[in-house]
Amino acid sequence: MILRPIFLASLAASVLTGCADRAAAPAAAQDIDFPEPSSGLVEQKGGTASKFMVAAANPLAVQAGYDAIKAGGNALDAAFATQLVLNLVEPQSSGIGGGAFVLYWDNAAKQLYAYDGRETAPATATEDRFLADDGTAMRRPQAVIGGKSVGVPGLVQVMKLAHERHGALDWADTFTAAIDIAENGFAVSPRLFRLLEVDKTLSQIETPAEHYYLKDGTPKPIGTVLKNPDMATTLKRIASQGPPAFYSGSLAEAIVAVVQQTTRNPADLTMADMAAYRAKERTPLCAPYRHFTVCGMPAPTSGGIGVIQTLGLLEKHDLPNMEPWSTEAAHLFIEANRLVYADRATYIADPDFSPVPEQGLIDRGYLADRAALIDVTARMAYVTAGAPPQKGTFNYGPGRDFERPSTTHISVVDSDGNAVSMTSSIEGAFGSHLMVGGFLLNNQLTDFSFDAVAEGRTVANRVEGGKRPRSSMAPIIVFDENNEIVAVSGSPGGMAIVPLVSKTLIAMLDWGMTPQEATDLPNILLFGPTVFLEGGTALADRKEALEALGHRVRVGNFPSGVHAIGIRDGVIFGGADPRREGTVLGE
Repeated sequence: MILRPIFLASLAASVLTGCADRAAAPAAAQDIDFPEPSSGLVEQKGGTASKFMVAAANPLAVQAGYDAIKAGGNALDAAFATQLVLNLVEPQSSGIGGGAFVLYWDNAAKQLYAYDGRETAPATATEDRFLADDGTAMRRPQAVIGGKSVGVPGLVQVMKLAHERHGALDWADTFTAAIDIAENGFAVSPRLFRLLEVDKTLSQIETPAEHYYLKDGTPKPIGTVLKNPDMATTLKRIASQGPPAFYSGSLAEAIVAVVQQTTRNPADLTMADMAAYRAKERTPLCAPYRHFTVCGMPAPTSGGIGVIQTLGLLEKHDLPNMEPWSTEAAHLFIEANRLVYADRATYIADPDFSPVPEQGLIDRGYLADRAALIDVTARMAYVTAGAPPQKGTFNYGPGRDFERPSTTHISVVDSDGNAVSMTSSIEGAFGSHLMVGGFLLNNQLTDFSFDAVAEGRTVANRVEGGKRPRSSMAPIIVFDENNEIVAVSGSPGGMAIVPLVSKTLIAMLDWGMTPQEATDLPNILLFGPTVFLEGGTALADRKEALEALGHRVRVGNFPSGVHAIGIRDGVIFGGADPRREGTVLGE
């Protein structure tokens, strides 16, 4: 990684100078039903270290990860300590009621591991799960809230699986910080207050209403010390008993009861479904990009495939010598993402149910053929899925899903060179809005397609019992020619995760930016045929030029949450997304 001594100051500063405009600007959340609304910017300075670094979405959580390493833990222990605190301080985004994908780099063994903690559908789930009585698809709010959207949570078990193989601290020690915060409380942050304020349903559901709102239905004010004794009890049980405390016994019974008995979409989750859940080790997906190797998670997430595809589609272009987010660079990035989304909609699903041509989708020859479709002078008129190697005779059609993951990302590098890239989610903001044991349950099942058949062809990501819904989560670790870590990155953002992470990697690998500069770089996102440019930035000035190339362009603000680490010449650089409340910490 080459770090430019001078970044394009006007572009970097423009991310932060738009602060005053953000509140007045139309929120992308309202324009495109983004997972979480924008809550403004917090200026981030990034940081450097020589030994280790933790980057995540809240300072209290980052401190927990830092303390875990100082106590003798490794990157995995730090990531899990961070995650458990995030469950409390950023409850809208992730937690033990949801799932995660974890990449772990064992530096001594020079081995990368991939762990799948994605949720699963109840055994009795069928293809018509999100269809109304008249056969039409449910409206998004109708499907998301309540029991029907809840999958069996995977976070506790994927943490245990990875920890048994790689952890350095005792399992219970990773829970210490979270238990302390649950018992003694934390101050409600501006972002949490904002999300509670704009949510139209949470205050109407008894348990979360009592926890997060005043009697008049307004959120507990910023700075209110919020304690969670129920969560403290839950965490103590899991710390002492492990996953059995979650997947069987009274806590599992409580989870099943709230899903089955809620007045909003009561559903079919059972104790047998809870007991049957298993986290899985999968084979990491890796591919070259210039002189780097980019590695991510395989299916059932589309994120690793999508990031690798995006970079592969752009590799023939001389991005390193283009101005960051020049009209040409932005256009190429948009067109590459359109091709990626077309393949994603057709081919990516749970590989245990539907064969996924993963290696074919990232095959260099296939990507070269797809890249040849990109016209540097105009928007492609129409984009469809390609025919990658390994496609075989499978007659897949593109599905439609509700994916709005309200997610978080954690990046860690420890003193021994081990690393974790972990993306965790409960799906939409505050998940299903059902709360039990002090935590919120996910609504991940709305990530399935609500079409079982499209254009007469089978939809790979249709609902099936025991199946994992497709995700876009993209934890990524990048290596140089000597198999040394160059970058660790990931982001929340639903279907926007792939462009968010791809942008960050291009900025670091091609444009020589530090992780903080790369994270600050304005976002370009695609939703359907519409391109969104981040408002209040120099990038927004590209609107007319991109429209002249044929793009439909809007300007908005996006609550991404990229947390990235880069390493060069023994120096560890960290970056935290200014669009959330995170930080970096190391020494």
